[in-house]
Amino acid sequence: MEEKLRQVPSSCIRVCLFGPESSGKSTLSRKLSEHYNAPLVEEFAREYLQELWEKEKKICRPKDLLPIAVGQIDLENKAAASTDRLIICDTDLLTTKVYSEAYYDGWCPELLEKIALENQYDLYLLTYIDTPWEEDDLRDRPHRRLEMFKAFESALIKYDRPYIIMKGGVQERVTEATQVINTLLV
Repeated sequence: MEEKLRQVPSSCIRVCLFGPESSGKSTLSRKLSEHYNAPLVEEFAREYLQELWEKEKKICRPKDLLPIAVGQIDLENKAAASTDRLIICDTDLLTTKVYSEAYYDGWCPELLEKIALENQYDLYLLTYIDTPWEEDDLRDRPHRRLEMFKAFESALIKYDRPYIIMKGGVQERVTEATQVINTLLV
């Protein structure tokens, strides 16, 4: 199981969108993928959990965390194998760790935590909560957005991850993100 959670070695730049639900990660990741013509690693948990909701009317359970993590890394590894330049990741395992701790009173599966801290990204784009809340079947914390943003930022600080905060409208975020990503591509 441990090997299924590890990033494959690659020379590509890995940029990860990071932040609470409904903060513009997917929109920004798609725009950056298009801008750079780079592989986009979509959020595996969204599809997995939407299917769980539609079939069983259940939300994420502790037993779902490792399968979600395996699915996410599988998508990322396939993208990394397809290029030596840049991949844009809509999420990562550190995101799963932050959510696990938020939803399960500080608990995270030991293996997930270990690998989440080992996997590396060249840049995190931490999305702020200045985007409108969009309700769906899976989102459930509209009144705890600031608390969740702080949890995400605290994780980046605690684990010394390189990041910038993305604020403003979509175009403002794209402009700022591309300026920073361009410095990594030189």
